[in-house]
Amino acid sequence: MPEIADSINKTNAFYCLECGKCTAACPIALVNSSFSPRSIVGHTLLSTEEETLADPLLWACLTCKACEDICPVSVDYSTLMLELRAKGSEYGQKGLCSHGGALQSLMRIMTDLEIKPNRMDWLDDDLKIADEGEYLFFVGCAPYLDVFFADLGAATLDAAKGVIRTLNALGIEPVVLPDERCCGHDLLWSGDQENFKRLAESNLDQIKAAGAKKVIFSCAECYRAVKNDYAEFFGALDFETVHITEIVAEKMADEKPLFTSNNRQTKVTYHDPCRLGRHLGVYDAPRNVINALPGVELQEMIKSGKNALCCGVSNWMNCTVYSKQIQVERLKQAKETGADTLLTACPKCEIHLRCAMKDPHFSDELTIELKDVATLTAESISVPKTDQNNLNE
Repeated sequence: MPEIADSINKTNAFYCLECGKCTAACPIALVNSSFSPRSIVGHTLLSTEEETLADPLLWACLTCKACEDICPVSVDYSTLMLELRAKGSEYGQKGLCSHGGALQSLMRIMTDLEIKPNRMDWLDDDLKIADEGEYLFFVGCAPYLDVFFADLGAATLDAAKGVIRTLNALGIEPVVLPDERCCGHDLLWSGDQENFKRLAESNLDQIKAAGAKKVIFSCAECYRAVKNDYAEFFGALDFETVHITEIVAEKMADEKPLFTSNNRQTKVTYHDPCRLGRHLGVYDAPRNVINALPGVELQEMIKSGKNALCCGVSNWMNCTVYSKQIQVERLKQAKETGADTLLTACPKCEIHLRCAMKDPHFSDELTIELKDVATLTAESISVPKTDQNNLNE
Protein backbone atom coordinates (compact mmCIF):
# COMPACT_ATOMS: atom_id res chain seq x y z
CA MET A 1 0.00 0.00 0.00
CA PRO A 2 1.60 3.32 -1.05
CA GLU A 3 2.18 5.95 1.61
CA ILE A 4 0.18 9.17 1.35
CA ALA A 5 3.33 11.08 0.39
CA ASP A 6 3.86 8.66 -2.49
CA SER A 7 0.28 9.13 -3.63
CA ILE A 8 0.70 12.91 -3.52
CA ASN A 9 3.82 12.73 -5.68
CA LYS A 10 2.28 10.21 -8.08
CA THR A 11 -0.81 12.34 -8.71
CA ASN A 12 0.86 15.77 -9.05
CA ALA A 13 -1.12 17.04 -6.05
CA PHE A 14 1.76 19.37 -5.09
CA TYR A 15 1.22 21.26 -8.36
CA CYS A 16 -2.31 22.36 -7.45
CA LEU A 17 -2.63 26.10 -8.19
CA GLU A 18 -5.82 26.54 -6.15
CA CYS A 19 -7.34 28.21 -9.21
CA GLY A 20 -10.78 26.79 -8.48
CA LYS A 21 -11.44 25.45 -11.98
CA CYS A 22 -11.94 21.96 -10.55
CA THR A 23 -14.58 23.23 -8.15
CA ALA A 24 -16.44 24.95 -10.99
CA ALA A 25 -16.57 21.66 -12.91
CA CYS A 26 -17.29 19.30 -9.99
CA PRO A 27 -20.93 18.08 -9.92
CA ILE A 28 -20.85 17.63 -6.13
CA ALA A 29 -19.44 21.12 -5.56
CA LEU A 30 -22.24 22.58 -7.67
CA VAL A 31 -24.84 21.37 -5.16
CA ASN A 32 -22.81 21.10 -1.92
CA SER A 33 -20.86 24.22 -1.01
CA SER A 34 -18.84 22.34 1.63
CA PHE A 35 -17.17 20.16 -1.01
CA SER A 36 -14.33 21.18 -3.30
CA PRO A 37 -11.68 19.06 -5.03
CA ARG A 38 -8.99 21.66 -4.35
CA SER A 39 -9.94 21.75 -0.65
CA ILE A 40 -9.50 17.97 -0.45
CA VAL A 41 -6.09 18.28 -2.09
CA GLY A 42 -5.11 21.10 0.26
CA HIS A 43 -6.26 19.15 3.29
CA THR A 44 -4.26 16.13 2.14
CA LEU A 45 -1.12 18.23 1.69
CA LEU A 46 -1.33 20.08 5.00
CA SER A 47 -2.91 17.63 7.44
CA THR A 48 -1.62 14.62 9.31
CA GLU A 49 -2.30 11.16 7.90
CA GLU A 50 -4.90 10.51 10.58
CA GLU A 51 -6.73 13.77 9.85
CA THR A 52 -6.63 13.16 6.08
CA LEU A 53 -8.04 9.65 6.26
CA ALA A 54 -10.75 10.63 8.75
CA ASP A 55 -12.18 13.27 6.40
CA PRO A 56 -15.69 12.06 5.39
CA LEU A 57 -15.52 14.12 2.19
CA LEU A 58 -13.03 11.59 0.78
CA TRP A 59 -16.02 9.34 0.19
CA ALA A 60 -18.27 12.03 -1.28
CA CYS A 61 -16.16 12.36 -4.45
CA LEU A 62 -17.76 10.71 -7.51
CA THR A 63 -14.32 10.15 -9.14
CA CYS A 64 -15.99 11.29 -12.36
CA LYS A 65 -12.81 13.05 -13.60
CA ALA A 66 -14.64 16.28 -14.46
CA CYS A 67 -12.08 18.15 -12.36
CA GLU A 68 -9.15 16.45 -14.08
CA ASP A 69 -10.31 17.32 -17.56
CA ILE A 70 -10.16 21.02 -16.69
CA CYS A 71 -7.13 21.07 -14.35
CA PRO A 72 -4.34 23.19 -15.89
CA VAL A 73 -1.57 21.22 -14.10
CA SER A 74 -3.01 17.71 -14.58
CA VAL A 75 -3.61 16.75 -10.97
CA ASP A 76 -4.75 13.10 -11.05
CA TYR A 77 -7.51 13.65 -8.53
CA SER A 78 -9.36 10.35 -9.03
CA THR A 79 -6.23 8.27 -8.45
CA LEU A 80 -5.52 10.28 -5.31
CA MET A 81 -9.01 9.43 -4.04
CA LEU A 82 -8.56 5.78 -4.99
CA GLU A 83 -5.35 5.43 -3.01
CA LEU A 84 -6.50 7.49 -0.04
CA ARG A 85 -9.60 5.32 0.28
CA ALA A 86 -7.50 2.17 0.16
CA LYS A 87 -5.30 3.60 2.89
CA GLY A 88 -8.34 4.71 4.89
CA SER A 89 -9.79 1.21 4.73
CA GLU A 90 -6.72 -0.01 6.64
CA TYR A 91 -7.82 2.31 9.44
CA GLY A 92 -11.43 1.15 9.33
CA GLN A 93 -12.69 4.20 7.43
CA LYS A 94 -15.38 3.70 4.79
CA GLY A 95 -18.10 5.49 2.91
CA LEU A 96 -21.79 5.19 3.60
CA CYS A 97 -23.07 2.21 1.60
CA SER A 98 -26.39 2.62 -0.15
CA HIS A 99 -29.13 -0.02 0.07
CA GLY A 100 -27.88 -1.28 3.41
CA GLY A 101 -24.63 -2.49 1.90
CA ALA A 102 -26.42 -5.41 0.23
CA LEU A 103 -24.61 -4.97 -3.07
CA GLN A 104 -21.20 -4.80 -1.38
CA SER A 105 -22.08 -7.96 0.53
CA LEU A 106 -22.94 -9.70 -2.73
CA MET A 107 -19.58 -8.69 -4.22
CA ARG A 108 -17.70 -10.07 -1.24
CA ILE A 109 -19.74 -13.29 -1.29
CA MET A 110 -18.57 -13.79 -4.86
CA THR A 111 -14.94 -13.85 -3.71
CA ASP A 112 -15.67 -17.33 -2.29
CA LEU A 113 -14.83 -19.51 -5.29
CA GLU A 114 -16.55 -22.51 -3.72
CA ILE A 115 -19.87 -20.76 -4.35
CA LYS A 116 -21.12 -21.39 -7.89
CA PRO A 117 -23.62 -18.74 -9.00
CA ASN A 118 -26.54 -19.56 -11.28
CA ARG A 119 -25.88 -16.91 -13.89
CA MET A 120 -27.26 -18.34 -17.11
CA ASP A 121 -31.04 -18.49 -16.62
CA TRP A 122 -31.55 -15.09 -18.26
CA LEU A 123 -30.30 -16.28 -21.64
CA ASP A 124 -33.12 -16.58 -24.19
CA ASP A 125 -33.24 -19.64 -26.44
CA ASP A 126 -32.48 -17.63 -29.58
CA LEU A 127 -29.18 -16.29 -28.20
CA LYS A 128 -26.18 -18.21 -29.51
CA ILE A 129 -23.16 -18.48 -27.23
CA ALA A 130 -20.04 -20.64 -27.03
CA ASP A 131 -18.05 -22.37 -24.30
CA GLU A 132 -14.70 -21.36 -25.79
CA GLY A 133 -13.64 -18.95 -28.47
CA GLU A 134 -11.94 -15.76 -29.56
CA TYR A 135 -14.76 -13.45 -28.44
CA LEU A 136 -16.03 -13.27 -24.87
CA PHE A 137 -18.88 -11.13 -23.56
CA PHE A 138 -18.32 -9.99 -19.96
CA VAL A 139 -21.87 -9.66 -18.65
CA GLY A 140 -21.17 -8.01 -15.29
CA CYS A 141 -23.73 -7.80 -12.48
CA ALA A 142 -26.80 -7.23 -14.67
CA PRO A 143 -28.39 -10.57 -13.59
CA TYR A 144 -28.37 -9.32 -10.01
CA LEU A 145 -29.21 -5.66 -10.64
CA ASP A 146 -32.54 -6.41 -12.28
CA VAL A 147 -33.54 -8.34 -9.15
CA PHE A 148 -32.31 -5.69 -6.70
CA PHE A 149 -34.02 -2.88 -8.57
CA ALA A 150 -37.14 -4.54 -9.93
CA ASP A 151 -39.24 -1.86 -8.22
CA LEU A 152 -37.57 0.76 -10.42
CA GLY A 153 -38.26 -1.17 -13.60
CA ALA A 154 -34.55 -1.85 -14.12
CA ALA A 155 -33.92 -3.49 -17.48
CA THR A 156 -30.17 -3.94 -17.53
CA LEU A 157 -30.46 -7.50 -18.80
CA ASP A 158 -32.11 -6.15 -21.94
CA ALA A 159 -28.76 -4.58 -22.77
CA ALA A 160 -26.92 -7.86 -22.16
CA LYS A 161 -29.33 -9.71 -24.43
CA GLY A 162 -28.98 -6.93 -26.98
CA VAL A 163 -25.22 -7.36 -27.05
CA ILE A 164 -25.47 -11.06 -27.83
CA ARG A 165 -28.16 -10.52 -30.47
CA THR A 166 -26.00 -7.87 -32.11
CA LEU A 167 -22.92 -10.10 -32.04
CA ASN A 168 -24.93 -13.01 -33.44
CA ALA A 169 -26.04 -10.75 -36.29
CA LEU A 170 -22.37 -10.10 -36.96
CA GLY A 171 -21.68 -13.81 -37.11
CA ILE A 172 -20.14 -13.95 -33.64
CA GLU A 173 -21.13 -16.46 -30.97
CA PRO A 174 -19.46 -15.06 -27.85
CA VAL A 175 -18.34 -17.00 -24.81
CA VAL A 176 -20.46 -16.24 -21.73
CA LEU A 177 -18.84 -17.41 -18.51
CA PRO A 178 -21.19 -19.45 -16.27
CA ASP A 179 -18.97 -18.74 -13.24
CA GLU A 180 -18.15 -15.10 -13.97
CA ARG A 181 -17.71 -12.90 -10.89
CA CYS A 182 -18.32 -9.22 -10.28
CA CYS A 183 -15.56 -7.21 -11.97
CA GLY A 184 -14.66 -5.69 -8.58
CA HIS A 185 -14.88 -2.08 -9.70
CA ASP A 186 -16.96 -0.91 -6.74
CA LEU A 187 -14.86 -2.65 -4.11
CA LEU A 188 -11.69 -1.15 -5.55
CA TRP A 189 -13.05 2.39 -5.65
CA SER A 190 -14.44 2.08 -2.14
CA GLY A 191 -11.04 1.06 -0.75
CA ASP A 192 -11.32 -2.75 -0.61
CA GLN A 193 -8.34 -3.73 -2.74
CA GLU A 194 -7.98 -7.19 -1.23
CA ASN A 195 -11.40 -8.42 -2.36
CA PHE A 196 -11.08 -6.61 -5.67
CA LYS A 197 -7.96 -8.65 -6.38
CA ARG A 198 -9.74 -11.89 -5.55
CA LEU A 199 -12.53 -11.16 -7.99
CA ALA A 200 -10.13 -9.99 -10.67
CA GLU A 201 -7.91 -13.08 -10.39
CA SER A 202 -10.90 -15.38 -10.78
CA ASN A 203 -12.16 -13.53 -13.85
CA LEU A 204 -8.72 -13.42 -15.45
CA ASP A 205 -8.31 -17.18 -14.94
CA GLN A 206 -11.68 -17.85 -16.56
CA ILE A 207 -11.02 -15.56 -19.51
CA LYS A 208 -7.71 -17.31 -20.11
CA ALA A 209 -9.29 -20.76 -19.86
CA ALA A 210 -11.91 -19.75 -22.45
CA GLY A 211 -9.17 -18.84 -24.91
CA ALA A 212 -10.62 -15.36 -25.44
CA LYS A 213 -8.63 -12.81 -27.43
CA LYS A 214 -11.24 -10.04 -27.38
CA VAL A 215 -13.42 -9.30 -24.34
CA ILE A 216 -16.55 -7.26 -25.04
CA PHE A 217 -18.42 -5.07 -22.55
CA SER A 218 -21.71 -3.23 -22.38
CA CYS A 219 -21.12 -1.96 -18.82
CA ALA A 220 -18.85 1.08 -18.71
CA GLU A 221 -17.55 0.26 -15.23
CA CYS A 222 -16.68 -3.36 -16.05
CA TYR A 223 -14.86 -2.08 -19.14
CA ARG A 224 -12.87 0.42 -17.11
CA ALA A 225 -12.04 -2.09 -14.36
CA VAL A 226 -10.75 -4.80 -16.68
CA LYS A 227 -8.99 -2.54 -19.19
CA ASN A 228 -7.26 -0.25 -16.69
CA ASP A 229 -7.37 -1.70 -13.18
CA TYR A 230 -6.73 -5.35 -13.99
CA ALA A 231 -3.74 -4.27 -16.04
CA GLU A 232 -2.54 -1.97 -13.23
CA PHE A 233 -2.63 -4.72 -10.61
CA PHE A 234 -1.74 -7.81 -12.66
CA GLY A 235 0.28 -6.57 -15.62
CA ALA A 236 -0.43 -6.29 -19.33
CA LEU A 237 -3.51 -8.17 -20.49
CA ASP A 238 -3.14 -10.89 -23.09
CA PHE A 239 -6.50 -10.03 -24.65
CA GLU A 240 -8.09 -6.96 -26.18
CA THR A 241 -10.90 -5.08 -24.44
CA VAL A 242 -13.65 -3.32 -26.38
CA HIS A 243 -17.08 -1.78 -25.84
CA ILE A 244 -19.96 -3.19 -27.89
CA THR A 245 -20.49 0.17 -29.62
CA GLU A 246 -16.87 0.13 -30.75
CA ILE A 247 -17.38 -3.23 -32.46
CA VAL A 248 -20.58 -2.08 -34.16
CA ALA A 249 -18.98 1.20 -35.24
CA GLU A 250 -16.03 -0.76 -36.67
CA LYS A 251 -18.36 -2.95 -38.72
CA MET A 252 -20.16 0.12 -40.03
CA ALA A 253 -16.81 1.64 -41.03
CA ASP A 254 -16.20 -1.50 -43.07
CA GLU A 255 -19.43 -0.68 -44.94
CA LYS A 256 -21.03 -3.93 -43.93
CA PRO A 257 -24.82 -3.62 -43.55
CA LEU A 258 -26.29 -4.19 -40.14
CA PHE A 259 -29.50 -2.20 -39.76
CA THR A 260 -32.73 -2.29 -41.70
CA SER A 261 -35.07 0.57 -42.52
CA ASN A 262 -38.35 0.80 -40.65
CA ASN A 263 -41.15 3.24 -40.08
CA ARG A 264 -39.87 4.38 -36.68
CA GLN A 265 -39.21 8.07 -36.18
CA THR A 266 -37.90 8.97 -32.73
CA LYS A 267 -35.62 11.48 -31.09
CA VAL A 268 -33.07 10.32 -28.52
CA THR A 269 -30.43 11.93 -26.37
CA TYR A 270 -27.31 10.25 -24.99
CA HIS A 271 -25.88 10.39 -21.47
CA ASP A 272 -22.10 9.80 -21.41
CA PRO A 273 -21.16 7.52 -18.48
CA CYS A 274 -18.12 8.90 -16.66
CA ARG A 275 -16.22 5.62 -16.89
CA LEU A 276 -16.78 5.21 -20.64
CA GLY A 277 -16.25 8.88 -21.45
CA ARG A 278 -13.78 10.76 -19.28
CA HIS A 279 -12.08 7.60 -17.94
CA LEU A 280 -11.70 5.74 -21.25
CA GLY A 281 -12.21 8.44 -23.87
CA VAL A 282 -15.00 6.61 -25.71
CA TYR A 283 -17.27 9.35 -27.04
CA ASP A 284 -17.58 8.81 -30.79
CA ALA A 285 -18.47 5.11 -31.05
CA PRO A 286 -21.83 5.31 -29.21
CA ARG A 287 -22.80 8.38 -31.22
CA ASN A 288 -21.74 6.82 -34.51
CA VAL A 289 -23.94 3.82 -33.74
CA ILE A 290 -26.91 5.94 -32.63
CA ASN A 291 -26.66 8.12 -35.74
CA ALA A 292 -26.71 4.99 -37.92
CA LEU A 293 -29.95 3.62 -36.44
CA PRO A 294 -32.84 3.99 -38.91
CA GLY A 295 -35.42 6.57 -37.92
CA VAL A 296 -33.41 7.73 -34.89
CA GLU A 297 -32.38 11.36 -34.46
CA LEU A 298 -29.78 12.23 -31.82
CA GLN A 299 -30.28 15.45 -29.86
CA GLU A 300 -27.32 16.39 -27.65
CA MET A 301 -27.84 17.71 -24.14
CA ILE A 302 -26.44 21.07 -23.12
CA LYS A 303 -23.74 19.15 -21.23
CA SER A 304 -22.42 16.23 -23.25
CA GLY A 305 -19.18 14.51 -24.17
CA LYS A 306 -16.33 15.63 -21.94
CA ASN A 307 -18.66 18.11 -20.23
CA ALA A 308 -21.37 15.54 -19.46
CA LEU A 309 -22.92 15.66 -16.00
CA CYS A 310 -22.37 12.57 -13.83
CA CYS A 311 -25.40 10.49 -12.78
CA GLY A 312 -24.70 11.48 -9.17
CA VAL A 313 -23.68 8.25 -7.40
CA SER A 314 -20.50 6.19 -7.48
CA ASN A 315 -19.84 2.65 -6.19
CA TRP A 316 -23.28 2.39 -4.49
CA MET A 317 -22.00 4.84 -1.86
CA ASN A 318 -23.24 8.09 -0.39
CA CYS A 319 -26.53 8.39 -2.24
CA THR A 320 -27.64 11.68 -0.71
CA VAL A 321 -29.83 14.69 -1.32
CA TYR A 322 -26.91 16.05 -3.35
CA SER A 323 -27.02 12.99 -5.61
CA LYS A 324 -30.71 13.56 -6.18
CA GLN A 325 -30.14 17.19 -7.16
CA ILE A 326 -27.56 16.11 -9.75
CA GLN A 327 -29.90 13.45 -11.16
CA VAL A 328 -32.81 15.87 -11.37
CA GLU A 329 -30.64 18.36 -13.22
CA ARG A 330 -29.49 15.66 -15.65
CA LEU A 331 -33.06 14.58 -16.35
CA LYS A 332 -34.06 18.19 -16.94
CA GLN A 333 -31.23 18.52 -19.45
CA ALA A 334 -32.45 15.37 -21.22
CA LYS A 335 -36.05 16.62 -21.33
CA GLU A 336 -34.98 20.02 -22.68
CA THR A 337 -33.69 18.33 -25.85
CA GLY A 338 -37.20 17.23 -26.78
CA ALA A 339 -36.05 13.63 -26.99
CA ASP A 340 -38.42 10.71 -26.51
CA THR A 341 -35.74 8.42 -25.06
CA LEU A 342 -32.65 8.90 -22.90
CA LEU A 343 -29.88 6.46 -23.85
CA THR A 344 -26.86 5.50 -21.81
CA ALA A 345 -24.18 2.79 -21.75
CA CYS A 346 -23.94 2.05 -18.04
CA PRO A 347 -26.44 0.02 -15.99
CA LYS A 348 -25.83 2.14 -12.91
CA CYS A 349 -26.53 5.40 -14.74
CA GLU A 350 -29.81 3.85 -15.87
CA ILE A 351 -30.72 2.73 -12.35
CA HIS A 352 -29.80 6.01 -10.66
CA LEU A 353 -31.75 8.09 -13.16
CA ARG A 354 -34.74 5.74 -12.92
CA CYS A 355 -34.63 6.17 -9.16
CA ALA A 356 -34.83 9.95 -9.48
CA MET A 357 -37.83 9.65 -11.79
CA LYS A 358 -39.61 7.40 -9.30
CA ASP A 359 -39.23 9.87 -6.43
CA PRO A 360 -42.74 11.09 -5.51
CA HIS A 361 -41.36 14.52 -4.59
CA PHE A 362 -40.57 15.26 -8.23
CA SER A 363 -43.14 15.89 -10.92
CA ASP A 364 -43.89 13.86 -14.01
CA GLU A 365 -42.05 16.42 -16.11
CA LEU A 366 -38.82 14.50 -15.38
CA THR A 367 -40.15 11.22 -16.76
CA ILE A 368 -38.50 10.00 -19.96
CA GLU A 369 -38.01 6.55 -21.45
CA LEU A 370 -34.63 5.13 -20.44
CA LYS A 371 -32.77 2.59 -22.52
CA ASP A 372 -29.25 1.28 -23.06
CA VAL A 373 -27.61 1.92 -26.42
CA ALA A 374 -27.07 -1.83 -26.76
CA THR A 375 -30.80 -2.46 -26.35
CA LEU A 376 -31.81 0.06 -29.02
CA THR A 377 -29.10 -1.24 -31.34
CA ALA A 378 -30.40 -4.81 -31.12
CA GLU A 379 -33.95 -3.60 -31.74
CA SER A 380 -32.76 -2.01 -35.00
CA ILE A 381 -31.11 -5.11 -36.43
CA SER A 382 -32.72 -7.24 -39.08
CA VAL A 383 -30.18 -9.48 -40.78
CA PRO A 384 -31.12 -12.71 -42.55
CA LYS A 385 -29.34 -15.69 -41.03
CA THR A 386 -27.91 -16.58 -44.43
CA ASP A 387 -26.06 -13.26 -44.48
CA GLN A 388 -24.53 -13.49 -41.01
CA ASN A 389 -21.36 -15.30 -42.06
CA ASN A 390 -20.74 -12.72 -44.78
CA LEU A 391 -20.92 -9.91 -42.23
CA ASN A 392 -17.97 -11.30 -40.28
CA GLU A 393 -15.68 -11.94 -43.25
